[in-house]
Amino acid sequence: MVESKSEGIPFYIVDVFAEYKYSGNQLAVVIAGDMLTDDEMQRIAKEMNYSETTFITSIENATTRIFTPNVELPFAGHPTIGTAFVLQQEFMKGKAKTMSINLKIGQIPILFKYKGDFLAETWMEHKEPTFNGYFAPDLVADVLGIRESDIDGRFKIQGVSTGVPTIIVPLKSLDALKRIQINKEKYESLIENTQAKTILVFCPETYDKNNDLNVRFFADYYGVPEDPATGSANGCLAAYLVKHEYFGKKVIDIRVEQGYEIGRESLLLLKAEEKSGKYFIAVGGKVILVAKGILF
Repeated sequence: MVESKSEGIPFYIVDVFAEYKYSGNQLAVVIAGDMLTDDEMQRIAKEMNYSETTFITSIENATTRIFTPNVELPFAGHPTIGTAFVLQQEFMKGKAKTMSINLKIGQIPILFKYKGDFLAETWMEHKEPTFNGYFAPDLVADVLGIRESDIDGRFKIQGVSTGVPTIIVPLKSLDALKRIQINKEKYESLIENTQAKTILVFCPETYDKNNDLNVRFFADYYGVPEDPATGSANGCLAAYLVKHEYFGKKVIDIRVEQGYEIGRESLLLLKAEEKSGKYFIAVGGKVILVAKGILF
């Protein structure tokens, strides 16, 4: 930990939900301490131009703030997992199995899974989901630039939140998912009077036969036109899949691919279960250190 700005501020770049380097979702993790103002953190996040940048304000308490290039978020998935990875690898001694990341939304439990001495997977537990209103298929199809018939009518389009409210849209095919082109004017109209500002679409067809679903995620409201891997929205998806029994039961243990359409192949692992109205939701995956350095 540096003592002053003049000594430089350490930062790390990691790929989250990545099977290999330069895949997954990029993240910058900055060891900010109390040396940066809110405005400086926002400016650094814009300079980094990643989907999110995290600032660790207390290593001891794992206190973290998350910024997109445009705004601060109370919670986001891949920054939470990426920050936990950096803290475990760089500052914790021994093979810690658990920790908590302290965010504006509250504490998020983290689980580390090892293969021998190697940290293989980092998992985070989501808060209890809330299920919001339903959305008309024709309106959502217009926003996505696809046909209403591309939407899987067996399941409703619904807003779900485990921290970041997201509109979950089930599609029939990979072809429909590939054809999506967001109509910004209609997107802005759709989200204007809704709590959810982001859209996650998914389908059962995949590029990799070992995976269960393909996902795309759009969050232009937060300055992220399309995210290559999103732990928060996939937590919402996990809750949706269980609630609507998408796989025919109220429990899932699946592999989700994301980012293929934008050249950042990602793999997220989802586990969820509902019992007596209570949900357990966990999202996990691999994290890879790409670089570390000093901000001046």
